[in-house]
Order: sequence, then C-alpha cells, then structure tokens
Amino acid sequence: MRYHNITKDDMLNGDGLRAVLWVSGCDHQCRDCQNPVTWDPEDGLVFDEEAKGELFELLSRNYISGVTFSGGDPLYAGNVEEITALCAEIRQKFPDKTIWLYTGSVYEDIADLPVMKYVDVLVDGEFMADRKDPQLYWRGSTNQRVIDVPATRGSAGVVLHCK
Repeated sequence: MRYHNITKDDMLNGDGLRAVLWVSGCDHQCRDCQNPVTWDPEDGLVFDEEAKGELFELLSRNYISGVTFSGGDPLYAGNVEEITALCAEIRQKFPDKTIWLYTGSVYEDIADLPVMKYVDVLVDGEFMADRKDPQLYWRGSTNQRVIDVPATRGSAGVVLHCK
C-alpha cells in the first residue's frame, strides 16, 4: 500500500483531533474530487514500518481522538487487505481511539467486509459535484452519509452519526 500524507491534529475529518492517513489508489475518480493526486495506486510513499510508527506515535497521544483513513480510497482493491490489518492492530493497541473511514463505496455493498468490524464511523458514497454543500459536516456532497457502524450493525437500517 502507498500513501500521500499523514496529517497530524486534523479537525476536519471526524470528531475531535485526529491523525489522518491519506492512501493512494481510487477507482471512483469522482468529478471535482478534492484529492485527485491520490487516485494513482503507484504514486506516493510506501506505507512501511516507519510510516506505521509515525501513525502509532500520533495515536499514542492522549489528546488524539483516533484515526481517519481517506485518500484515494482505503477500500481500493490494492489497499483493503493492509487497511484491514492496520485497523485490527489499531483496535488492539488503542482500543479507546475511534476509527473513521472514507470510501466512495456505499455501506450496503461493503458491510460484510472484514474491515468493517473495526470501523466506528463510515463516510460512504462517491462525491457528487452537483450535490456539493460546503455547510455539511465531514462530507462533501448530500448523497454521502456519515454512518455509525456499530449502531447500524445492530439495527434494521443505517444509523447516521449525529452532528
């Protein structure tokens, strides 16, 4: 897996102060995407032990609420296995930190992926330029949903994260 950046003390991509891993690779390639530089899965840096150490050092800080995976798309076919393993390790080492994940896929299509048992909040759906709304929290267009994954698993329908 490759990545473009690890953002420290981010306040825009989830609740609280967060570490954000911006991965490479995306098949959705939404029109007017904010991050087209992340589409190419061969671009960026290799996510190696040093990068993981940087991410884990950030997560060890008591004021960091958790990690957000964005990109690109963390669920791009070339990323999903490593993202799943990384989420499992984060959940084990930092059980009180939340895991947010942004994807162009919709929840109903990915609900059964192994990674979803580690995700607390999922922001799903492709960005749609004609539905863009800068007033929205944590999403770019009105078709996207901010989903409380644990609550959704125990419910008959999708439960949205409040804000």
